[in-house]
Amino acid sequence: MRLLLAVSAVALMLAACGEKTATPDASGAADAPAGPAVAAPAGQNWVDVVAATPEGGFRMGNPDARVKLVEFASLTCPHCREFHEAAAATLKSKYVASGNVSYEYRNFVLNGPDYAATVLARCQGPAAFFGLLDNFYADQMGWTEPFGRIGKADQVALSKLPEDQAIARMAELGGLADYVKLRGIPRAKFDQCLADPAQLKAVNDLRNQAVNELKLTGTPSFIINGTVQEGVFSWADLETKLQAALR
Repeated sequence: MRLLLAVSAVALMLAACGEKTATPDASGAADAPAGPAVAAPAGQNWVDVVAATPEGGFRMGNPDARVKLVEFASLTCPHCREFHEAAAATLKSKYVASGNVSYEYRNFVLNGPDYAATVLARCQGPAAFFGLLDNFYADQMGWTEPFGRIGKADQVALSKLPEDQAIARMAELGGLADYVKLRGIPRAKFDQCLADPAQLKAVNDLRNQAVNELKLTGTPSFIINGTVQEGVFSWADLETKLQAALR
């Protein structure tokens, strides 16, 4: 992961999201039903049923859904933000809420700032994760911008620190402490999360899973019922695949 920390902060938003290009989000499947609804536990909506998974992600929805969607994505990737903006509302209200589709998000970090933000979002646990995910995508341009102002001397100093210390220092230099404080993460929790070796390992493990096990080459990438979806980059592409899986 040292390579991620060595990436110039100035080039943050140029870090590869892969060679993917989004296609227009016009889907002929938009009006098709998600299938007969599966009842959620009494008094609950499937959207509110969240859990950590053994594979390291966070899942929303019916754990026994017949269609299991996994997204590998980066918090600093513009394509991932665009997908989230286009997909999140419909994916939750139409598909996850029906009980027929579960949605699992696994972080695929691309650079140091992404690493720091990912640790902070994941450290709060599944109940808070998806709300923080919405925040980080909605504010992506704002919270990443300060990292581009980290000076050369600080970048050199970061490269000489042990990985855990470098991540924490980069988060501080990039203003993440103030950003997450406004979203319910006090400074003590900020420090605790970024110093927790278990949190750092979990992020490393997910990246290794994406790169070495699944051979994913960019973000966002999608898996439906265990099969990597080649050539699927936009919500229009993905919704068509979900509809096919639900038939």
